[in-house]
Amino acid sequence: MNFENIKQLFKQAAEKAGLEEYEVYYSSEESVSTETLKHEISNFSFSTSGGISFRCVYNGKMGSASSELINETVIEELVERAMANACVIESDDEAIIFEGSESYAELPPMSSELPSTQHLKSVSLALEEKLYSLSPMIVDGTQTAAASFVAERMLFNSYGLELSNKIGNSYMMANAVVNNGEESVESFELSRGVETDAADELAQKAVDSAVSKLGAGKVKTGKYNIVFDARQMRSILSTFSPVFSAKNALLGLSLFAGKEGTKVAADCVTITDDAMRDGVALKTTFDGEGVATYRKDVIKDGVLTTLLYDLSTAKKCGKTTTANGHRGGGAISIAPFTMCIEAGSLTLDQLFETAENGIYVTEMKGFHAGADAVTGDFSIECAGFLIENGKKTVPVKTFTVAGNFFTLLQDICALSDEVSLPAASGFTTFGSPAVLVKDMSVAGE
Repeated sequence: MNFENIKQLFKQAAEKAGLEEYEVYYSSEESVSTETLKHEISNFSFSTSGGISFRCVYNGKMGSASSELINETVIEELVERAMANACVIESDDEAIIFEGSESYAELPPMSSELPSTQHLKSVSLALEEKLYSLSPMIVDGTQTAAASFVAERMLFNSYGLELSNKIGNSYMMANAVVNNGEESVESFELSRGVETDAADELAQKAVDSAVSKLGAGKVKTGKYNIVFDARQMRSILSTFSPVFSAKNALLGLSLFAGKEGTKVAADCVTITDDAMRDGVALKTTFDGEGVATYRKDVIKDGVLTTLLYDLSTAKKCGKTTTANGHRGGGAISIAPFTMCIEAGSLTLDQLFETAENGIYVTEMKGFHAGADAVTGDFSIECAGFLIENGKKTVPVKTFTVAGNFFTLLQDICALSDEVSLPAASGFTTFGSPAVLVKDMSVAGE
């Protein structure tokens, strides 16, 4: 069923039910992926998915209902269910169907065609063969993958607002496992695109990273200057991103409550959110409520300039929405789109020189158990490299870095000059440069 037919059926059903304010949100996605193991294709998948959600204002409350099945009968049922759900809502949030922003950005046109399955299989196998060719220490367990998807999001409502986005992404994965006869280590790397000529660079990066971890030693417990590599700083920002939600602040789940306009981070720290950021595949011109997205400074030169708002939370707080309403079925939550700690002015080698002595953290694991997004406390098992006399030197592992996110923001001393963005992500993406934080607690041997 095409979207024009869907709109007409919802209009008819809403008119029949006497609804004046309503909204329909439709999403569809096609994806294809291949994986290799032991020199053959170990997994292949092709999938299509989609769904539709309906929201309406009924008796002053917002009701919603959603379904993955779309036909005339289901559409009538969705309207009835949404009205019934509105009758049991106890929230005092104002029910708002958005009339539309003055203007919206435009996404560049993109093809709706996925790469051929044969191409993805060939790329995956060629990438795996390249991994094996780069080192005699590469062993079975080494895997590769290639994947691609295209997705479309559409929204229309009773005010005549009609919006649509079509986006997509492709990426390759290389997981290199090496064994020197005494130990096995691995390295997981991603790169955007599924072009054969990019496979060599990805394979080399994965193998070099894995080999560099061999022979890792231990560190003594104490205070260290820590350089978090960009990927690990992205993980820290992602873990604690709920503290930027204005709804969480209202619920007492963020220590940033009441802090807008105050200093919360070091002068060198600026954090932005931009759903249309260059270098990100999954851009969007509108949020889950139909509000035009835009770039915003969440923290500017250390000052918390704004929390993130959807329509109802902004109304409750006397603010303007920041266009950060995310759609999950019929529910709206608050989250960033592309949140980045902006770059500084130093190269990575200059960060090491500034640290003088310390640890370069390149792996962190266990955020689900070792971090509290409300208090900001974290204690995470890490691996990386020593920094000695301003240089990255030998690998180290199995040590724990403990700290607090809110304190860390204030203690950042310097940042590298390049923001790293993930090759594959969802509609919420995090980016960061490498950062230097001095005198952090490390538990080692």
